[in-house]
Amino acid sequence: MTDQAHTLRSLNAGQPTPAIAADGRVTSVYSITSGKGGVGKTAVVANIAVALGRLGKKVLILDADLGLANIDVVFGLAPLYNLNHFFSGERDLTDIMVEGPGGLRILPAGSGVQSFITLDTAQKLRLIEGLDALHDAFDYVLIDTEAGISENVTYFNSAAQEIILVTTPEPTSITDAYALMKLMSTRYHEHHFNLVVNMVQNENEALEVYKKLTKVANRYLDVAIDYLGSIPADRQMNDSIRRQRAIVELHPNSKVAQAFTGLAARLCSELHPALPKGNIQFFWKKLLRLGSAPR
Repeated sequence: MTDQAHTLRSLNAGQPTPAIAADGRVTSVYSITSGKGGVGKTAVVANIAVALGRLGKKVLILDADLGLANIDVVFGLAPLYNLNHFFSGERDLTDIMVEGPGGLRILPAGSGVQSFITLDTAQKLRLIEGLDALHDAFDYVLIDTEAGISENVTYFNSAAQEIILVTTPEPTSITDAYALMKLMSTRYHEHHFNLVVNMVQNENEALEVYKKLTKVANRYLDVAIDYLGSIPADRQMNDSIRRQRAIVELHPNSKVAQAFTGLAARLCSELHPALPKGNIQFFWKKLLRLGSAPR
């Protein structure tokens, strides 16, 4: 099955190489999402971000769980402002941006406020324009969505270039992951997903999850699932969460940290077409500019 997963990933080699900006960077935007809570999605976001930073990449995390902020808590930060202040027009994105470990930047969400749990059209456009102004500042933007299939989840998944779906081997997690893919495929015309299987006992367990999702998706959906890798279950992860540190910093030689470093390296090796998906995306002006550039 390992060979099968590798073969499926290698199909991407036929995709066109993206045009490169004058500064040599193309900002890659990934939404990291899940069908249900409790799968460790935010920890996955935090550790991939830190791992990318350790690989020399400029990274921005957007906390898109607008009612229950978590990223700032994971890193032990206490921001003065958050996205609520941005959507209300009180602050710009640069005003609310805070620095995390290794120089990564974070746009923190608010917590316990219902005002922006569902963004309206004007707020969505404001965010797109605000991020567009940062188009030369980052190599990667990682969006930590809330769990489930809310309107905000579908918006952030649609506006990202790539979707990373986080699940665990638990049957309910797999079922909910499929439900999210089905919604994004049938209603929002998303046909490509990247899969990370968290909290596994071994790689074979993760590949079984990938096999199950691929089998049912091939039968009922018009989607492709790209297997990115797995994260082993480890008590050291709980320790890092309690200490509000990324495990790639706290226990860099652990199997978990090495798995996150491997995921970050795979993201760095990915090549994406510099073309919009057909809907409004973050950094869409840059995508249009790069897509029209000579190759």
